[in-house]
Amino acid sequence: MQVTLLLAFLLSSVAATEKDSGLIKLNDLKAAKAFVDSAEVVIVGFLESEESRGFSEFLEASKQVESVPAAICSVNEVWVDYSISSDTIILFRKADNHQENLVISEAKKLETDGLVNFITINELRYITEYNQVTAVGLFNSDVKTHLVLFANRGSKDYTELKERLGALAPEFTGKLLFVLINGAVKSNFKSLNYFGLKSKDLPRVGIYDGDSDMKWLLPDGDISTERVREFCQSFLKGELKDMKQAGEEPKTEL
Repeated sequence: MQVTLLLAFLLSSVAATEKDSGLIKLNDLKAAKAFVDSAEVVIVGFLESEESRGFSEFLEASKQVESVPAAICSVNEVWVDYSISSDTIILFRKADNHQENLVISEAKKLETDGLVNFITINELRYITEYNQVTAVGLFNSDVKTHLVLFANRGSKDYTELKERLGALAPEFTGKLLFVLINGAVKSNFKSLNYFGLKSKDLPRVGIYDGDSDMKWLLPDGDISTERVREFCQSFLKGELKDMKQAGEEPKTEL
């Protein structure tokens, strides 16, 4: 609701500069910063004009990926603030405070489908559902630790848990990425097995640290905001490294 209201405000404040393209046109730094801050993920085409290479492809791609607000900026003074010296398409996301740059002059091939892929691959949110496309963006992020919610889509607590952990995620921006894995999808069984889980065991919460290739499960029980917060904080303090890893086979004496 807040995002909708903020976008509505932006639309009203820059409506006079919106052209037939349907893209919001950002005319100053204040408008640009407000737009970038208006949603979890946004994309801006910093392009000289509507005749610029990539403009028509950017316009069409923005129509196809409606979940990501798009705008255009042709004001060089604004470009300077974002360290841009030539036509560039930038995806901004809050989950890891990252901006993904696509410099037009460096792109050998520029097509609508390619831009759609660029957006969807990098469309990481406060809680991102894992699939073959988002996996690329997740593992390319500088944030290598994932707080993973394993839940079966369609279960009674699926939506509630997704919203609960999505609301917690901003507290750990730049430290952990929150990932949702649908345990009801066969292609995700490998991820469940990696944590020693099966679909019938869900919902569960785990942490995967890409730097050390270690993983842990939150002890079975209520998946409350406070328990998950403490779990994340324990990882950040280094307290989990001495704990048994998820999926680890118990050692037996011979």
